[in-house]
Amino acid sequence: MTATVVLVHGAFADSSSWNGEIERLRAAGHRVIAAANPLRGVAEDAASVRSLLDSIEGPIVLVGHSYGGSVISAAAVGHPGVRALVYIAGFLPDEGESAGELAGKFPGGTLGETLEQVALSSGADLYVRQDLFHQQFAADVPAAQAVLMAAGQRPIAAAALDEASPAPAWKDLPVYSLIPTADKNIPPAAQRFMAERAEAEVVEVADASHAVLVSQPEVVAELILRAAR
Repeated sequence: MTATVVLVHGAFADSSSWNGEIERLRAAGHRVIAAANPLRGVAEDAASVRSLLDSIEGPIVLVGHSYGGSVISAAAVGHPGVRALVYIAGFLPDEGESAGELAGKFPGGTLGETLEQVALSSGADLYVRQDLFHQQFAADVPAAQAVLMAAGQRPIAAAALDEASPAPAWKDLPVYSLIPTADKNIPPAAQRFMAERAEAEVVEVADASHAVLVSQPEVVAELILRAAR
């Protein structure tokens, strides 16, 4: 099928993280929209993405990276246009689960020790420390590019990582999951657990970081194209 592919970034990233995929998906004939994820909370972010989905005619393949997986799981519930969900190093929460809970379910994650908080009038925003961003988030991305990513990262509201998810769309749709085996944000064991539970078609990328969408866009795009067939 020819679909509109909607790409939803996660925390500490932005829509430009998908540039490599956008180029390849457009070359394959698909319309592509990289959504600006507000990163304020699962319900609020899902409502924003849902509004975008409602504006699209025809079939949709919905893709989420990292925390964006929690967002697409909520945004797609009952939506008639969404034909498949693709998770790239992403969360596939069940009802009542939070991203923070799932990330801590298995050993291997080191994100917490790299975070810094910026106080807001209500709550706080979280950033990955710029001096630790390369090794934590994007170890397989060239250092010069990782510096730019660190400087331009979008913060996430601290409360968003503890917000319980609603009933997920992945229970009713075809699911695809790409797991980078050197992910330090979401342990690969946690990603495997979630993918198996969702009966996802899984691709593992050896030695890839959490920023696999930046470091290996051809592999990520191929999985998205598989979901769009």
